[in-house]
Amino acid sequence: MSFRPLYDRVLVKRATAEQKSAGGLFIPESASEKPQEATVVAVGPGKRTDDGLREMTVQVGDRILFGKYVGDELKLDGVDHIVLREEDILAVIEA
Repeated sequence: MSFRPLYDRVLVKRATAEQKSAGGLFIPESASEKPQEATVVAVGPGKRTDDGLREMTVQVGDRILFGKYVGDELKLDGVDHIVLREEDILAVIEA
């Protein structure tokens, strides 16, 4: 399925949660927090302003950090994704 975000929206795929603690104990899915790290899958054209269209600062493939209670979750082809506004992205993780 094709998905093209509009304006300053970004489609991301959340990173998988750790299944083990640092001490080697297995963490059940119900007790683990969802990671706030994701990979950018698709990017809209940019935010509309009075001066025209402001380009996006993130690109497809970037690893990002986002806030805990932001975005809208959805499933595309059976895979969980989140749609965020660019302003909800806290940082780009650079390796």
